Amino acid sequence: MKEEQDYIAHKIAGSIVIDGDVKKPEWQQAQWSKRFVDMVTGEPGMYNTKSAIVWNDTHIYIAFEAEEPFLEAKLTERDSIIFLENDLELLIDGQDCYYELEINAANTIYEVFFIWKDAYTKGSRFDIPQFDVHHSQAYTFGGDYDRTGASFWKGRHPRGIRWAFTNFDMPGLETAVQLKGTLNDHRDIDQGWSLEIAIPWASLGLLANGRSIPPQDGDIWNMFLGRFQKLMVGGQEVSPHPAMAMTSHGVYDTHLPDKWSKILFRSY
Repeated sequence: MKEEQDYIAHKIAGSIVIDGDVKKPEWQQAQWSKRFVDMVTGEPGMYNTKSAIVWNDTHIYIAFEAEEPFLEAKLTERDSIIFLENDLELLIDGQDCYYELEINAANTIYEVFFIWKDAYTKGSRFDIPQFDVHHSQAYTFGGDYDRTGASFWKGRHPRGIRWAFTNFDMPGLETAVQLKGTLNDHRDIDQGWSLEIAIPWASLGLLANGRSIPPQDGDIWNMFLGRFQKLMVGGQEVSPHPAMAMTSHGVYDTHLPDKWSKILFRSY
């Protein structure tokens, strides 16, 4: 049986300067996750990846460390489809909505805000100019891969379709990476890269869905912390990309919030 929580995020007294360095004292004192596992099988991931989360009254902070022998990131335009390359990902569940952030080793950002179609009704809290379904960057979305037969139109999740707003930018988002190796040069063997993320609690009101922000001691939020790895074999790209996560889903579909890691917030 799955435990009540998968990870405990402890509160810190100070703040963190976001520069990609996960060796600073705040992260050295934090609780780091176990090695990420294959998203489908739960077996250890092909490369070592781990994460840590801390928070204070103003921000939530997330750190990743990722082993990577061949550092590569060629997409540099904001909101490029980053999962086409190696990336690290954070998704935060807001029950009737959720937020996706993808980042590559060049610190290129891809963001999407998803709203379940059954929650987006006329006059609802989502029926605001920020989420205009007629915007050229608003799409309907059914989930990852294998949309055949019964799942073709609506995906796997019982709630079905969601609106995807690819023009969304999280207010106050900060990200930074540090590389242990040479980017886009495969003549040497690299060690990997690290990532820091900071998001103001004040920007997470819609995702809080009535919950306290900052959280109260004992609150649990569902989050996906994961990694997708572009893999070339014999000159051919392996598809789908190997996916690793803090906890497994049992299926190759990132967009299943009920299967994400349960993050317990502690005020000490």
